[in-house]
Formats: sequence, C-alpha cells, structure tokens
Amino acid sequence: MNFDYSPKVEQMRARLLAFMDQHIYPNEHRFHAEIEANRQKGNAWIPTTLIEELKPLARQAGLWNLFLPKSSRAPEGLSNLEYAPLCEIMGRVHWAPEVFNCSAPDTGNMETLERYASEALKDRWLEPLLRGEIRSAFLMTEPAVASSDATNIECRIERDGDDYVINGTKWWSSGAGDPRCAVYIVMGKTNPDAGRHEQQSMIVVPADTPGITVKRFLSVFGYDDAPHGHMEVELKNVRVPVTNILLGEGRGFEIAQGRLGPGRIHHCMRSIGAAERALELLCQRAISRTAFGKTVAQQTVTQERIAEARCSIEQARLLTLKAAYMMDTVGNKVAKAEIAMIKIVAPTMALKVIDWAIQVFGGMGVSQDTPLAMMWAHQRTLRLADGPDEVHRNSLAKLELSKHMKLPGGEVRMPITRGG
Repeated sequence: MNFDYSPKVEQMRARLLAFMDQHIYPNEHRFHAEIEANRQKGNAWIPTTLIEELKPLARQAGLWNLFLPKSSRAPEGLSNLEYAPLCEIMGRVHWAPEVFNCSAPDTGNMETLERYASEALKDRWLEPLLRGEIRSAFLMTEPAVASSDATNIECRIERDGDDYVINGTKWWSSGAGDPRCAVYIVMGKTNPDAGRHEQQSMIVVPADTPGITVKRFLSVFGYDDAPHGHMEVELKNVRVPVTNILLGEGRGFEIAQGRLGPGRIHHCMRSIGAAERALELLCQRAISRTAFGKTVAQQTVTQERIAEARCSIEQARLLTLKAAYMMDTVGNKVAKAEIAMIKIVAPTMALKVIDWAIQVFGGMGVSQDTPLAMMWAHQRTLRLADGPDEVHRNSLAKLELSKHMKLPGGEVRMPITRGG
C-alpha cells in the first residue's frame, strides 16, 4: 500500500486549501448569520445565497463532483483513495461539502442512481443533482422500530398494476427540509414472505408526489440544521411508476451495502478533518491563554492531550486510507471489516479531540463563538448514522471469530447470524 498523494491529488489539495482559505473560513459567520436572519423573518428553511454564490467558483476551480468514481456523467470523479484527503479538508467546516457538490445525502444518492438506476431515472434525477440544481433525501430509518436492524423496516411498497403504492413513516430523513429537495430514495418492504434480506427494495420517489407529508424537523442536540434539516416524513398511498424501482424487488439490502460503503469513508474522512481543526484551535487557544502563572499550553495535562490527539488522528487517518485503498482494489465486500473499523474509530476519535478543545476554550467552547459545539453535535450523531457503533462492533467481531472457527477437516465455520 502506498498512501502518497499523486501529483494530481497534490495539485487538487493545493487548490482546495486555497479555496477554503479564500472563500470558506472567512464566510463561516456569514453562513450562520444568513440563516439566523431568515429565522428572524419567520423562515429559516431557505437556501443560503452564500453557498449558491460559491458553487460556480468551485466548479471553475475544478473542485466539483469529486466523490463519484468511474462515471461518464461525472468524469471529474476520483477514486476513494484519491478523494479521501480532499474530503478530509472539506470536513473542517460542516457546510463546506455542499459548495463542491460533495455533501451527504446527495453523494450517496447520486452514487446509488449512477450504479443502480435506469438511464431514464438518471436523466431525470441524477443529471440535475450532478449540476447542483436540486437536492435529495434518503428515507430508510423509521420511528416505530429499531432501525439498527434494517430488516425491521415496516414501510410497505406494494405493486398495483403499473404502479407501486407506498405507505409508512420515516424519520431522520436528512435534507428533506431543504425546499430544493426534489427527490427521495425510499427503502421499504415489497415482500414480507421472502428471505430476511430479500424482503426490502429501494424506489425513487419525487418529493412532490401526492400523499407525502413532511411532518416536523428533528433537532440534533438543539440544532435544527436549517435549511438542510432532518425530517419526519409520512408516506400515505404514495403512488409511483413501477419503473422507479431500483434493480428490482428484493434488492434493497444489496443496494444499501453498495451505497453505504463509500458514504462511510466520506463520513470518516470528514470526521478526521473536524478533529484536525479542533486540534488546531486547541493549540492556538492554549498558547494564547495564561492560567496559574503559565500558559495553558505549558500545563502538563494539555500537552498530554495534544500528543494523544495527534496520535489518534494519524491512526484514524491511516486506517481510513487503508479502507479506501481496499475498496478501490478489492471491493466493498472484501473491505467490510476495514469499513466497520473506521466507522467505529473515526467519530469516537473526533469526539475526544473536540471535547478536549472545548475544555481548553472553557465556556467559549460551548458557545456559538467557535465551531466546536456544532462539531461535537455532528460527530456524536455519526456514532448512530449509517449504523450505530454496536452494529459495526458485532459485525467486526463475527468476522474476527470466523477466522478461528474451523471444522475437523480444516473447513472454516462461518457464524450463523448474518452480519453487516
């Protein structure tokens, strides 16, 4: 494995770092001020003019749709290993990925459409998503069941002639609060009598289809994340053509594994970017503040935390780069242990580093005067998103145990319960 950045990636990193310095960091307060001004006028759920101003500049800089490899519709797309260090840089500011059309859940939805949708669906939905003209949402999690086990999904997708009729309630539908959100990818149950992992399907649903009600937004540690939002959505007798099904009935889990692998890499690299920024802020604050006769940076406890933070960040980055390398070379299925590991390690590491930065800032660290409080809220949420820690730990443990479960003839005995 060679994790040196190629000349191409080095050039792109330089352009991205310059773009962040010129356009992103100086506008952090403007982003939040614009949303707050809209809130004071009675509606925070309005796309910011700031991001719309910056998108054309990102395209001109060649920093657009970098996440989607091997697509003729997005020739600028990079491999997972190439994209990872750029994704890390974007993760230093939570709203920055949208400027480059590289934000969740659109990235996962675009990859899903590219890999599994018909050409007609790609023309209708993927193309405007790639141009950054619309946004999307992924409807999987449900309030009435333990969604850590996706086989619990109760939302029904039933065939009725040339249509499918959808009934159910979803929540944590990130992005569904944005008025630009024009399309959903919905996971539901088409055949409750099929095998445990063959009951579910995914289907494309236009957001303006009759029968859809966005019931409320869900706050994250008090943040509403407007204008993006995490919404509870009711689907009542929602009717879409049978041609909107992805791959066919019973293929939902197969699609989910293809969708979530790259998404987990993206989440983890953004977590590493957040941790890097938190450590920078920690060091700058520690050098500039004096307590008990010496700077906070001279306090032994601070030095120990800085050292441990650096070690933890480097470990997480190397593990994530290894997972990205394996996804590129041997595929998601072979890399499933590494993907599980990074999802366990990266958000937990970032939370630890951000928490230490908050301690150094004191009361200011939990206020709106630094990005740390919002960074902490986002990272804590990532321990649940795309599968909670416990699910990934269980899957990883089963994979590890399977290496040691041999029958007398030398055959490996695999666990009975299907993981992942």
